[in-house]
Amino acid sequence: MGAIWSDQHKYECWLEVELAAAEALSEHGEIPVEAANALRRHATFTVARVQEIEREVRHDVIAFTTAVAETLQAKGAGEASRWLHYGLTSNDVVDTAQALQIRDASALIAAGLDQFASVLKKLAFEHKHTVQIGRTHGIHAEPVTFGLKLALWWDELERHRKRFASASEEIRVGKISGAVGTFAHLGPEIEERICQRLSLRAAPITSQILSRDLHANYVATLAGIGSTLDKIALEIRLLQRTEVREVEEPFAPGQKGSSAMPHKRNPITCEQICGLARILRANAQAAFEDVALWHERDISHSSVERIILPDSTILTDYLLAKSVWLFAGLRVNTARMWRNIDETKGLIFSGQLLLDLAAAGMLREDAYRLVQAHAMQAWENEDDFHAAVQADPRIQQYLTPEQLDSTFSLERQLKNVDAIFARVFPN
Repeated sequence: MGAIWSDQHKYECWLEVELAAAEALSEHGEIPVEAANALRRHATFTVARVQEIEREVRHDVIAFTTAVAETLQAKGAGEASRWLHYGLTSNDVVDTAQALQIRDASALIAAGLDQFASVLKKLAFEHKHTVQIGRTHGIHAEPVTFGLKLALWWDELERHRKRFASASEEIRVGKISGAVGTFAHLGPEIEERICQRLSLRAAPITSQILSRDLHANYVATLAGIGSTLDKIALEIRLLQRTEVREVEEPFAPGQKGSSAMPHKRNPITCEQICGLARILRANAQAAFEDVALWHERDISHSSVERIILPDSTILTDYLLAKSVWLFAGLRVNTARMWRNIDETKGLIFSGQLLLDLAAAGMLREDAYRLVQAHAMQAWENEDDFHAAVQADPRIQQYLTPEQLDSTFSLERQLKNVDAIFARVFPN
């Protein structure tokens, strides 16, 4: 991914746009075929020379075309250099070449999304029936399974895969429409030919540049992916807390957690994911700021994109790789999950008890007061909620011992796990 955004590859993409333009123009009879062939055979550059010229002329595309022209002259093909950049403006090259870089970067991100989705799905089925306490507001709620958490994350990632496929296809466009988008020097049919050579679509209409809503949508989609990875990593961090310890990120032999406390096993990878996702979201804000430009184009977006496009694609690729590593080696402590389920001695079934009493004939308001009184007593004194309920004659008037066993049944609570999985994973 880093190589895609290197200066070397950027200029390679610029050169490919220039060569595709020359070849399309030669096919259309606009420039000599021999000149296009000579450009293809001899045109080259060095990054150092481009940068040296740019320090003098203070214009990156002029520095690039000058450096390429020098190589043509040095190889005896100087006559062909007059057809280099013929009829083009700088952003015909820059925007179209940038689309090539984004296309290549998108292929790596799509592969990372596929890999992480595969890891999540595998783990979801492995833990489909691994019982775990659900938490709302950080407090024990009702039972779930760890597989349901994983399936939820997979479902969210599937939406991101679709969004990303759409955003990356939408931005797979080039433009060769000239200084203000009017095709004053080269016609739309030339643009079509050039873009076809580069495996891009021609944008239907542009100013001097491609409209930046395309780029804003793309970077925002990356920020959305990062936010889901942030959400997932945050959950692992919460579940790794000493008081919970239901899952842990991998901890390698010989790894150290703290310079002062030898016992520490910190969720550092999860924390990195959460932290770096903030940069993706900040970059999305910058991308939206780039949409509004003066008239047919100013340059305020260009400096921003030199940072946010490489950084956002590199970060997304990195975060996906880290997430794959995290879940491929995730430690799942099922014994601790059971211990946490049992910690509140049946309190997590208070909602089911309320429903069962109402169904058996007790007014809901009366049932709520009765169940809550037992629940608060158990909460404050760490009493056995299940035992207290079983011994209450007011409850015995409505529910038999067998019915109460059903009230406190995990199987009853989780009877629809298979149905949920069938909806999430229909194939």
